[in-house]
Amino acid sequence: MTAAEKSKVEISQIVLQRIPEEAEVTRIEFEGPTLAVYTKRPEIIIERSSIIANIVGSIRKRIVVRSDPSVRLDEKDTKRTVKKLVPEEAGITNINFDPTLGEVIIDAKKPGLVIGKNGDILQKIVRETRWRPRILRSSAIPSKIIAHMRHYLHSESKERERILRNVGERIFRPSSFEVGDVRVSALGGFREVGRSAIFLQTRESQVLLDCGINPGSTNPLNAFPRLDISQFDVDTLDAVIISHAHLDHCGFLPFLFKYGYDGPVYCSAPTSNLMTLLQLDYLDVASKQGIMAPYDQKNVRDCVLHTLPLRYGAVTDISPDIRLTLHNAGHILGSSIVHLHIGEGLHNLVYTGDYKYAKTTLLEAAIADFPRVETIITESTYGAPQDLMPSRIDAEEKLSSTINETLERGGKVVIPVPAVGRAQEIMLVIDGYMRRGLIREAPVFIEGMISEATAIHTAYPEYLAREVRNSILHEGINPFQSDYFTIVEHPSAREEIVAGEPCIIMATAGMLEGGPVIDYFKRLASDEINLVLFVSYQIQGTLGRRVQKGLTETPIMNNNGKMEVIKVKLNVESIEGFSGHSDRRQIINYIRRVTSRPEKIIVCHGERAKCLNVSNFLRRRFKINAVAPETLETLRLR
Repeated sequence: MTAAEKSKVEISQIVLQRIPEEAEVTRIEFEGPTLAVYTKRPEIIIERSSIIANIVGSIRKRIVVRSDPSVRLDEKDTKRTVKKLVPEEAGITNINFDPTLGEVIIDAKKPGLVIGKNGDILQKIVRETRWRPRILRSSAIPSKIIAHMRHYLHSESKERERILRNVGERIFRPSSFEVGDVRVSALGGFREVGRSAIFLQTRESQVLLDCGINPGSTNPLNAFPRLDISQFDVDTLDAVIISHAHLDHCGFLPFLFKYGYDGPVYCSAPTSNLMTLLQLDYLDVASKQGIMAPYDQKNVRDCVLHTLPLRYGAVTDISPDIRLTLHNAGHILGSSIVHLHIGEGLHNLVYTGDYKYAKTTLLEAAIADFPRVETIITESTYGAPQDLMPSRIDAEEKLSSTINETLERGGKVVIPVPAVGRAQEIMLVIDGYMRRGLIREAPVFIEGMISEATAIHTAYPEYLAREVRNSILHEGINPFQSDYFTIVEHPSAREEIVAGEPCIIMATAGMLEGGPVIDYFKRLASDEINLVLFVSYQIQGTLGRRVQKGLTETPIMNNNGKMEVIKVKLNVESIEGFSGHSDRRQIINYIRRVTSRPEKIIVCHGERAKCLNVSNFLRRRFKINAVAPETLETLRLR
């Protein structure tokens, strides 16, 4: 018997001793970061919640109760039973199944009516169907990507089951070494913005934090993380953690699966959906531009199968000596600050990813409350002394006045936006200002992935700022479905939009690197009455950055596949107050207000001068060991 099998037997004996025999436990499995207890009568355990609570307190592992597949009602009869038990006014819109987890997923307009008083309807569903109900609020805007991902997970339930078992066995393996030695290696995103990747090693474990691309580089040596270092091996990698869905943090993840990675990916649930959307779009754009992508759709689907979404605040074992907790980062929907507890109190590492230490219209401010922190890895995108953003009200007023000036002179406003984050933020602001008469009423055309990304936002209202969440959940008003917005369904509509009345056009991509915004820019760039309005960070090397810096002409491919030179005469404005990143003041305040004073700060995700400036300032001001390593440097934390 292997050490892993022995450990499993010992834990199983403890569980069996405390669960009543009448529950009829059939097997106990490690599945991902949880211990799954399969039983023929799950309602006995579920109705006596103290049983599981006592076991968890004893073995210190997450436990989930699942029905044995042999006793589950078939899916067709389960749907019929659920509809019989749940009152019609609950407004069930969909019923799906996850056979791997033994869950029936019920989407309803009024989830509380599905749950019932004190959970009585849920318990009836468990007793009569032997499926475990998961209740979700129906999204006001249906999401194709969420539906496709659910369908794929259902169709590949056997493979998903295999993955969870393998992951569980690896997480709960007995430790081979004493706790000690913590190192991080910079594989990308250090003294630069793009291709974020950090390799964490302990004596026992290896974890990758983010795995992105650099959209501003065509040279593979600078476009992708440096996974070629000798220490990195996908076969020994315990986990990948994705902080958020922007491609500079997750765009290279499918490449790992192309070359044999078979382990878990941890992120928030919204990040799982959004990164799948953006990875697929990356492949689509690469194909249209005739660029060879480093992976294909199969590798993206592998990501879906291996991703284990986590709730904010849930403490999760990801290896024998590392526990993970995700917290709100305030950057985009589902963006996470990563807290890693290494060993039994040996070291605590916080990786901020991209974060916003201020409340916005869309999201709450980043979390700064951690029980213990010895090392912080922080971004520095806006870390220069002059990077002090205007107040939110000043930014909104500048946006409204800039748009009004263009509309009044008969021009059109093109706003290049990332599909995720800035797009939804600007939509909320424009809707609010038009309703109050502060922005002149005009059509707002929305094109690209913005609509699908917005649908995913409406599927997770609990991740949004309090006011937006309350508007959607309690007032029945969805600000993303404004009468001012027109979704552009087909490229053929662009000619009419460009030839028509003054309007606002929001389109992807945010840095003018591909997407429908390029066509609008090409058509409108030569007329100085028009405006291109940047509301998000423009990475060095992108067309957006060059236009921002005063580019007067640029070659762009026309509809016939030939290059033509476009004269850039339209007005160019940038408004920084809408950024999802912290400015210099907010970065410093964040470090100051973290509840546990760190011993070391590692600065990344900023241009070279900004990384160095922030690290030097923090070292002088707080007398903390602050450094800004270069890519390929390795630092020992313990």
